[in-house]
This record gives sequence, C-alpha cells and structure tokens, in this order.
Amino acid sequence: MGLMELFNKKKNTGTVARDRLKLLLVSDRANCSPELMEQIKNEIIQVLSKYMEIDTDGLEVQVTQTESDLGDGAVPALIANIPIRDIKHGTH
Repeated sequence: MGLMELFNKKKNTGTVARDRLKLLLVSDRANCSPELMEQIKNEIIQVLSKYMEIDTDGLEVQVTQTESDLGDGAVPALIANIPIRDIKHGTH
C-alpha cells in the first residue's frame, strides 16, 4: 500500500453503517438528534471551506460525554476529526 492510498482510503458500507450507528447512540445519550448532528456537520464544513479544502468524506463529528473541568459530573463534548487537504491562502 502506497502512502497516498493510506490517506485516500474509502470507507466500505459496513464501516459507514457502524459509524452511523455509533453516531446515533452517542447523539441519543447526549440528547442531540441525528438531524441536528448533520446540521452541525454541514455548518462546520461550510465555515471551514472558506479557509481550507477539507476531505468531507473523512470528516467525523461526534457528541460524547466528558468529565467537567469543575468536577461536577459529565458534560456533552463535541469532537471533530477534520482531514485538511489544503489551506487557502489570501482569504481575508
């Protein structure tokens, strides 16, 4: 496997289905609907696309639970894995 193949891996249908199921389970626990998660994901793509070219196929956004810094229990956290293909220069 070449280096470029490693970065250009396409997900098979089983992986996509598993990722969707995980997203449903996590979003349900965080009281965040799949529709809202998709809207958040689309808006992140829209904003970041102004400044960089991103790999939308590899983009992952999740809502999960994490411990509060104040130590008062678990709070929802947004975690995004956003592969960047290129930075757009001169966009101010």
